[in-house]
Amino acid sequence: MDFLKQEAEHGALDVPYLSKYILNMMTLLCAPVRDEEVQKLENIADPVRLLRGIFQVLGLMKMDMVNYTIQSLQPHLQEHSIQYERAKFQELLNKQPGLLDHTTKWLTQAAADLTTPPPSCPDTPDASSVAGTSSHEAINSPEPVSPAMVLSQGFLNLLLWDPENEEFPETLLMDRTRLQELESQLHQLTILASVLLVASSFSGSVLFGSPQFVDKLKRITKSLMEEFNSRPEEAMLTVSEQVSQEIHQSLKNMGLAALSSDNTASLVGQLQNIAKKENCVRSVIVFLSQICPFLSHCLSYRSADPFVSQMLLGSRCAAISVRPSRRPYSH
Repeated sequence: MDFLKQEAEHGALDVPYLSKYILNMMTLLCAPVRDEEVQKLENIADPVRLLRGIFQVLGLMKMDMVNYTIQSLQPHLQEHSIQYERAKFQELLNKQPGLLDHTTKWLTQAAADLTTPPPSCPDTPDASSVAGTSSHEAINSPEPVSPAMVLSQGFLNLLLWDPENEEFPETLLMDRTRLQELESQLHQLTILASVLLVASSFSGSVLFGSPQFVDKLKRITKSLMEEFNSRPEEAMLTVSEQVSQEIHQSLKNMGLAALSSDNTASLVGQLQNIAKKENCVRSVIVFLSQICPFLSHCLSYRSADPFVSQMLLGSRCAAISVRPSRRPYSH
């Protein structure tokens, strides 16, 4: 630096040579995302513009280095944060031994669901019915019940949690709104699948072999289900009328035999019965054939991560660390 300062004071500083030296060093040190910007600087002949561009790119490289440092430290910071949260939570738990009673009861019920034989025929879509399907798989499988399986079963039970039940797990209170939204989506999906299942039994393979017809029934049902939560019987009455008319018109357009009056009445009646919680079609859709087995496999797959498995239910206070820890920094 002293040599360069002397050259500048005597007007002998070779700016092009110095700029080329700096650009070569930047090419070696910069992140790959900055290669194009450094190459553009090599084509600038004006020394003022060149130096200004060099300082701009150096500022970006400085931010790249900061982001890389934070990213490399993030696993250590996250582990430290988890250990700190566990220690503080354990202190709180020691002062209030009953702080996790609802969480303990929730996980105990999930474990019992996995080890209890399923009922012969589920009657109502409650958490115990969900347990029936998953426990049937657990019993037939030689794999022992693991903490990840218990946690997955517990989450499935939460999807059908009674909104008026105040014994919600303490460690998931902040996520209760999101879980209720998922429960609402699951409920709508169940109704939609039940409507299509009933409609397919009256339409035959010809109509339901057409993706356009199935998509049309989906759109009709979804548009009429907005008021299902507040007025389920009225909503299903409208759905049954529209679906039966659509099936009748589609059969007529294809030159097939239309539904008889008895079949039409039976179709409308079965669709209206979907509004009842104890409807057997809804039970089949949720517990035996489609939705809950699919969700169970998805949860089991995601819980296979070694980091997650290490944290799951190691102690009573470990439930607080199941959720992803807050990141101290963000890049």
